[in-house]
Amino acid sequence: MMSRRPINPSRRVADNGASSLEGSIRSKTRSPPYLTIGLIIVGAFLLIGYFYCDTGTFASIKGAISRVEVDLGSTTCFTSSGDFLCTVEVQKAIPVLKKAYGDSMHKVLHVGPDTCSVVAKLLEEEDTETWGIEPYDIEDAGHFCKKLVHKGIVRVADIKFPLPYRAKSFSLVIISDALDYLSPKYLNRTLPELARVSSDGLVIFTGYPRHHKVKSAEKSKFGGLAKLRSSTWWVRYFVQTSLEENEVAIKKFEQAASKKSYVPSCQIFHLKSYR
Repeated sequence: MMSRRPINPSRRVADNGASSLEGSIRSKTRSPPYLTIGLIIVGAFLLIGYFYCDTGTFASIKGAISRVEVDLGSTTCFTSSGDFLCTVEVQKAIPVLKKAYGDSMHKVLHVGPDTCSVVAKLLEEEDTETWGIEPYDIEDAGHFCKKLVHKGIVRVADIKFPLPYRAKSFSLVIISDALDYLSPKYLNRTLPELARVSSDGLVIFTGYPRHHKVKSAEKSKFGGLAKLRSSTWWVRYFVQTSLEENEVAIKKFEQAASKKSYVPSCQIFHLKSYR
């Protein structure tokens, strides 16, 4: 019978220590399941956010076009350059406008720079058909904004000349950041023309003179600097051009704005259409 060799206690300790150390290393290198899942979720959100800002939003439209994809072409997904204060303000004011105008929001024309962003926002509203007029160059616009132009939802047109629409083609016309660049000579042509193509009114968003900051690229893009006027100037001008302020719409808008705690950053005028 062979005798058993005595086990070296120090070796047993060493072996146990090595096994313990190896188990410790494995446990540290293995990521907990919930951490892996968390990283996957965060990555998915980042991917979705990037895709949304890069490709734009999807909106439904009632008519020949059932779905459009709009590229808002900017880091904020709302403005192409951040210069259009009142165009952004229109988007904020849409819920208030819906309350004030009700059924008159069913066929809307927006006129102003970066109109694609406003059209995209309005298309999200139920029972609202929307078109836009971009009065300036769209070379820097995103792919899907140009797609809107190709589909005829947005037109590029010089608003100093007659618009390509019949009288009362739209229930409501909303204008932002467009009239500010017109001299009185062209304003006398453009505003009556906008009133002509509306049936239920016009809403004008224009900046406050004290809020305007001149930018170097502004003159080259818009052909001149903005001529921001005071509310007194505008009211006097409306009287001179036989455009009447819509007191009913003004009251409803103010009531809706108060309920929603909405404080506009631009001057907003509500006008009646020509009869």
